Amino acid sequence: MTNKYLPTDKILAILKETPLRLAKLTSGLATVQLHTVPGTGEWSVNEVLAHLRACDDVWGGYYIMTILAEDNPTITARNPRTWIKNTNYLEQDFQASLRTFTKQRKKFLAILEPLSPKDWARTNTLIGAGKPLQQTLLSHADGLARHERAHLKQIEVTLNTLNGDS
Repeated sequence: MTNKYLPTDKILAILKETPLRLAKLTSGLATVQLHTVPGTGEWSVNEVLAHLRACDDVWGGYYIMTILAEDNPTITARNPRTWIKNTNYLEQDFQASLRTFTKQRKKFLAILEPLSPKDWARTNTLIGAGKPLQQTLLSHADGLARHERAHLKQIEVTLNTLNGDS
């Protein structure tokens, strides 16, 4: 069975749009709103942003950048939920964190946008999370984009819940 990935232009559009949508969704919100957990076991908007940043660090900054730097590297899996413990993302002011995420994303897109189809097909072997997996730069970028799209929907639901719109 062949995996189906989003076209690279769609991936790039989602990755570019994420910080913009976050800014639009959270414009004018008070700090307390951004840090309010809507229900048991759910995440505040600030926690979602921190998680997105950790995923970007792992899947973009580590996996993708390693694939670009080395030919068919073997990469040890990192869990973004574990990685976040090495950061202060959860404690950062939301707006400052969003500004940093936005700057990092612009730099990341500047690397991804000029890539050739051959670059998107670059491979790695991911180990340390069960059976070794053969993956591509495209598969990592697709996963990051789809993941961000899902969390943006989560933020919309969270804000609607907090505003009593659900």
